[in-house]
Amino acid sequence: MQDGNVVTQVILPLSLAFIMFSLGLALVLDDFKRVVTQPKDFIIGAVSQVVILPLIAYGLVSVWSLDPALAVGVMIIAACPGGVTSNILTHLAKGDTALSVSLTAVISVVSVITLPAIVGFSIVNLMDAATAPELSIVRTVTGVFLITTVPVAIGMAVRHFFSRFTRWFEAKAQVIASILFVLVLIGAVLSVRENIVSYFVQAGPITLALNVSMMVVAFTIANLTGLGVRQRTAITMECGLQNGTLAIFVAVTLIGNEAMMVPGGIYSLLMFVTAGIYLLPMFRREQAVAAAE
Repeated sequence: MQDGNVVTQVILPLSLAFIMFSLGLALVLDDFKRVVTQPKDFIIGAVSQVVILPLIAYGLVSVWSLDPALAVGVMIIAACPGGVTSNILTHLAKGDTALSVSLTAVISVVSVITLPAIVGFSIVNLMDAATAPELSIVRTVTGVFLITTVPVAIGMAVRHFFSRFTRWFEAKAQVIASILFVLVLIGAVLSVRENIVSYFVQAGPITLALNVSMMVVAFTIANLTGLGVRQRTAITMECGLQNGTLAIFVAVTLIGNEAMMVPGGIYSLLMFVTAGIYLLPMFRREQAVAAAE
């Protein structure tokens, strides 16, 4: 890891680890069976997030006038899996929560390989050799594994062996994880406060374009392939709500570049707005169904 202060090297990793631990508390092994029992839903969602999302992001940064470090930051957020938030909002929207959880869980594991590969490719192709930071793939893979997969596995183990504790603590863990997420975003903003306006002007439009275009593409693909309303909602939320905390961790702690974390931070703010806009008609539909019944 890059040299840094206590926030980037201790507080941020611990916050992300707890957020992933809270995800593990909500998982059981049956959540992973979705890959086998309903492969169509899962494959469409996984391909949309792991393949199409980074491709759209790379297309945008290739034609957008953007600082190279910010361009890599856009690719980092595009390479991240969904987070706990996507599961919660899918549940609130009456979407297929089991599908959302399965996608989050499996893609979080897969991202140990895909995220470093995409980030390494982006640094090589979007930055000059003179300004590009050194990126150790082995160190990055190890860092992502230790900060995502291990806490999720620990959370699942706690749920399995200490079910009474889990029932008591799970809801509290989600609240703590949400608070930590907000604190990480605030810390990210404060760390670049001198350049925040310039960064937002540069990275705001492209992160919004990425978020909206990916949600539209994911919804369209799910619709064209004949998935139900609940599955479309789950895939749209999963592709639109990325793990911003992980993006900030990769940029600041593993790479040591504060500019690269800016798109992840901005995306994490904008995605709640677009998700809210998407959810409004979902809530109205549920209310109409309830009234009819």
